[in-house]
Amino acid sequence: MILGLEHGATESEIKRAYRRLARRYHPDINPGDRTAEARFRQILEAYETLIDPERRSRYDSGSPIAGGDGRRTSGFEGFDFSGRGGDHAATFGDLFAEVFTSRGEQRPAAERGVDLHHTLALSFEAAFNGTQRTVTVTRRETCRTCAGTGVTRVSTGACLVCQGAGSVRTVRGHMVFTRSCPGCGGGGQQRPRPCEPCAGTGHQTRAESVAVRIPPGVADGEGIRVAGKGNAGQRGGEAGDLYITVQVTPHPLYHREGDDLFITVPIAVHEAALGARIDVPTPDGGAKVRVPPGTQSGQRFRLRERGAASTRDGRRGDLVVEVKLVLPRLLDERSKELLREFGRINGENVRESFGE
Repeated sequence: MILGLEHGATESEIKRAYRRLARRYHPDINPGDRTAEARFRQILEAYETLIDPERRSRYDSGSPIAGGDGRRTSGFEGFDFSGRGGDHAATFGDLFAEVFTSRGEQRPAAERGVDLHHTLALSFEAAFNGTQRTVTVTRRETCRTCAGTGVTRVSTGACLVCQGAGSVRTVRGHMVFTRSCPGCGGGGQQRPRPCEPCAGTGHQTRAESVAVRIPPGVADGEGIRVAGKGNAGQRGGEAGDLYITVQVTPHPLYHREGDDLFITVPIAVHEAALGARIDVPTPDGGAKVRVPPGTQSGQRFRLRERGAASTRDGRRGDLVVEVKLVLPRLLDERSKELLREFGRINGENVRESFGE
């Protein structure tokens, strides 16, 4: 066996053997050596016989082996030893670059599109109650003209480069070989033209209005995900997502900690001393809070489930009411006298333990 292979050698073993011997006997490596030239003819003929399934089958059965049937899209057809050379002579690197061009190269894997980010300002009331807003984003989407293929269909017809053969012949120095037609990729038919609206990329950049549902209770700085509204994916990959970061305008009365709301409500001296039912504003409307007698300034009362809704499970936090004692304005002598009398009756030293 010229290639030094066992019966039943695999295609990869045939190629490895051919590369090894071609490096040794190739005419470019052995210029003027007729023995090496003849040997390389034998190596090439053996390689073409074994690499072609039909010719190999005839060889294994002992049948006569005819020339190639032309169905291969890349490979040597023979040699032309007419003496042509110079700049057009095939080099050793040219030979292997074209003979061993990968057949059926894998298509690059699909890639997910890039996520987009947007900031949305909301009032306290809109964030508390939930709402719907429309945001305008500039995103890359699949071209509507070519449906993302990057090409437009043209009338079918034979390739103008190879006249429908699917391959072209090239002569370099002593070598004559065929390769896939660069005009049609070996198909023999005219290729579709690149899509003009997207310049063959399969994508177009457009401004799009996206409706965003804001859930009740969304907090300042919280993110909302809108699936599939990021950039379109590459090579059929899924689109990325759009992430909305919410900025909530501070409220003049309430401040938020987690899902709880806090509010400070002023109360008069007599209300704190005698007790009272005071009106307290809440995001849901007014509410009554009972202040017991002897209430101190800074004391807190909790209204259950009057806070913000959780965006995780929908449960509401509490409204925490802190009372602040406000002294009256002494506008007349009668009010002053009453306070003096109150001080004489209740002469407790409120600073007795202060600083101990």
